[in-house]
Amino acid sequence: MKLLIKYMVSNRCKTMVQEELSNLGLQSEYVVIDLGMVDLHKDITDIQVEQLKEKLNIAGLELPDESKNKLIEKVKKLITDMINSSEEQPKVNYSVYISEKLGYNYNYLANIFSEVKGITIQQFIIIHKIEKAKELLFYDELNLTEIAHRLHYSSAAHLSSQFKKITGLSPSLYKQVKEKRESVLDNL
Repeated sequence: MKLLIKYMVSNRCKTMVQEELSNLGLQSEYVVIDLGMVDLHKDITDIQVEQLKEKLNIAGLELPDESKNKLIEKVKKLITDMINSSEEQPKVNYSVYISEKLGYNYNYLANIFSEVKGITIQQFIIIHKIEKAKELLFYDELNLTEIAHRLHYSSAAHLSSQFKKITGLSPSLYKQVKEKRESVLDNL
């Protein structure tokens, strides 16, 4: 079971959530506590959810209702599947594609996503496309133009620009850093 937590933006928030889970006797139930999310081994009771919700509200954090969490998880899964599968790339705008696939108005989805995740759907898509680009650069099977085409960028320059915004490095510098690390590891 995944719980999304609004306004959980610092390590102090993570520590507070960890303490509240412990107070509810759930310290052995969580797998991961990350900014904005807790991944649990199993479902917790409605009473435990309400108790956690109360404690989080006191601390200025919010546990959105379960239907929003499920909808956001569907949006995230659709996007990651779309990016990881070159066949899934839509021929229309992402907004139209997501809306049609999930059967909801895009503005509704975008508002809920932004409210809970703290970033827009478009930012989420860009971040995941850059992660996929990093993976493709790492395996060194495609050049930058081929990667840009595969990820449906208008050009390699557009991909490079977004890559640098997200990572702080150009794709070529990223590749050089990766190669240096590999050579250092090989020499150990």
